[in-house]
Amino acid sequence: MAPPLPSRLLPLLCPVLLCLPLLAACGGEPDGSFDAQPGTPSPTCLPHQRQSPGVRYTGGQASDPRAVLEMMRFYTAHGTKVFCDGGPATATDRQWTGLYGRLGGDPSHVPPR
Repeated sequence: MAPPLPSRLLPLLCPVLLCLPLLAACGGEPDGSFDAQPGTPSPTCLPHQRQSPGVRYTGGQASDPRAVLEMMRFYTAHGTKVFCDGGPATATDRQWTGLYGRLGGDPSHVPPR
């Protein structure tokens, strides 16, 4: 059994222990989330995707159905719009549109590769 902590350390230890879950959440690799512009229900242009598709989208049975359906719905409704910066699709954008197609999305709803 460990010896008891000196009472002067307890006030310092409590905030550290309370913050550990928050710090752990910040330390992992991001799971490539899709930016479906949730604050803009009817976007006039497409944002470039900043992250490659993560396990939530590519994990087969381990995928998150809500996340996958949100991405599929977004491209079905908005995939043929121009990018907001007027530029072409990036390699990351092409990863997402390729995933859309592999999951059964209609190719006419996304720009040609």
